[in-house]
Amino acid sequence: MSDEDAQAYIDGMIRDRGYVLEYHKIMAKQDFEVLTAANNMIDAAYLKQRTLDRRTKELIFIVSLTVLRAPKEHIQGHIRVALKLGVSPSEILEAIEIALPEAGVVAFQGGVEAWAEVVDAEALEPSENI
Repeated sequence: MSDEDAQAYIDGMIRDRGYVLEYHKIMAKQDFEVLTAANNMIDAAYLKQRTLDRRTKELIFIVSLTVLRAPKEHIQGHIRVALKLGVSPSEILEAIEIALPEAGVVAFQGGVEAWAEVVDAEALEPSENI
């Protein structure tokens, strides 16, 4: 596969998914065949319109990645796509909150931190006179 073909493939991933991860870029250059095989599976399960709409799939991805303690950038990529699809910040946070009883506080914190950075969520600081 030529570099031009691999570049076109990466550009298409951004158009179709709304994001591209670092490993996608590396694999496009280093092992295009494996990247396309993995992406075909993702296309069938995630991008192809079936019963669930894309908004719902993004929320599921966000929760799944939070539970798995995925890298923050991966979670944030799906948060950004969800926002572009019209999912509200509060709906995304509510989805992340589902991770709390099943995956615990540490996984939940990672999801909240990823979300807060993307939506520029405000926080309350402790009072100085305590």
